[in-house]
Amino acid sequence: MRIVYHLGAHCTDEERLIRCLLKNRSVLAEQGIHVPAPTRYRRLLRDTAVQLRGAPASVETQALVIEQIMDDDTAGRLILSWDSFLAFPQWALRGRLYGFAGERIRAFTQIFPHIEAEFFLAIRNPATWLPALYEKQRNSRSYEEFIEGTDISQLRWSDVVSQITAENSGAPLTIWCDEDTPLIWPEVLQAVGGYSDDTRLEETDELLSLIMAGDGLTRLRNYLASHPPASVSQRRRVVSAFLDKFAMAERITMEFALPGWTQETVDRLTRTYLEDIELIRNMPGVTLISP
Repeated sequence: MRIVYHLGAHCTDEERLIRCLLKNRSVLAEQGIHVPAPTRYRRLLRDTAVQLRGAPASVETQALVIEQIMDDDTAGRLILSWDSFLAFPQWALRGRLYGFAGERIRAFTQIFPHIEAEFFLAIRNPATWLPALYEKQRNSRSYEEFIEGTDISQLRWSDVVSQITAENSGAPLTIWCDEDTPLIWPEVLQAVGGYSDDTRLEETDELLSLIMAGDGLTRLRNYLASHPPASVSQRRRVVSAFLDKFAMAERITMEFALPGWTQETVDRLTRTYLEDIELIRNMPGVTLISP
């Protein structure tokens, strides 16, 4: 068996991926792919990792945990998704991005030390990620408490990736940019799900339904049905064309109102993010899904 860990990050997927896979769990189960409900494992894994304190779990402990997560012990692929695998939201920013991501993920994989692990992570431009993360916490923390003296110009997702790969040597890590998700969603779903090319999932358009106006999504579906794309790249071009025409600007743009921020702040963070993506693209053991 292989265990797939979808790591988030916060303010990217917002549970859309696991919701889609859960809706299709029956067809996935036919291929030995098990998608348990998050309520069956999130608190269980957290509590077990705390008890183990970084030590590998015994065979007995592993069996007990698997029994609580799965009804069928013959699955070839087990998919676990939680945007707090890397850290809880209030700890996502402490001087750097997810400063203990590597050792935290290692603690979770030590629950199943002899089962192959595979990691998946969406990243996002700090220029939009920081405001979104702060929005989740603003009722309990001021901006000063949230930022805590962090030099935002030094935030790098590549540092998070390096931590994960260093602490979990040999485990494949797949990355994609949240901004690209509308164009690459089918590829993301299949990469995480691990299902065959001829598998047809239902209700895979939640994200597009949130950002397309009027009957744009219906027209897109009808067009794809009558003009089946010959390749992944062709499908992306079609989706991009429909987004250009039907995307709702208020759903795909964001106001930047954090204290002290200017347009130059946003531009600088964006330039650094684009450079960081290219660095990640060339990191060993990492696969980047991109348009």
